[in-house]
Amino acid sequence: MKIYNDLKLYKETPYSGMKVGGSHCWNYNNGIWHEIKKAPDRWDIKFNCVKTRAHYAPINSGAKMGTTFHWFIIANQIATKLNNSSYMTSMQGIKFKIGHKRPHWKTFSYNYSNQVGYKEKLINILEDVLNRLKNGNSYLESY
Repeated sequence: MKIYNDLKLYKETPYSGMKVGGSHCWNYNNGIWHEIKKAPDRWDIKFNCVKTRAHYAPINSGAKMGTTFHWFIIANQIATKLNNSSYMTSMQGIKFKIGHKRPHWKTFSYNYSNQVGYKEKLINILEDVLNRLKNGNSYLESY
């Protein structure tokens, strides 16, 4: 049985963490979404909250306390106005791991010389998403 930090392979690429195909369900309570309109069709967003598992994690599973993850998210958001002050919001998208920082590290993994850098990793992700979209093989499901 493979555990969280064991080295695993996916399409001949080594990785650690949750096995491919695994899933989580998270509850986001009391989250704060802040947005600023920067252009007619563009907003800058910030979202902060504590997320908690919908079900307790198995003992001794997952990352160590203090580990930080850096994700890049591409998503569709559908917001339907319910009344003057409320919208029903649904998001569907994909998230990519950019890097992580273990509790005893000084910086994120992409800042170490033997790792792919942040900018290069982000460019690779965006080029892959764009190529998939152009070829009709998008990660994003249509609504």
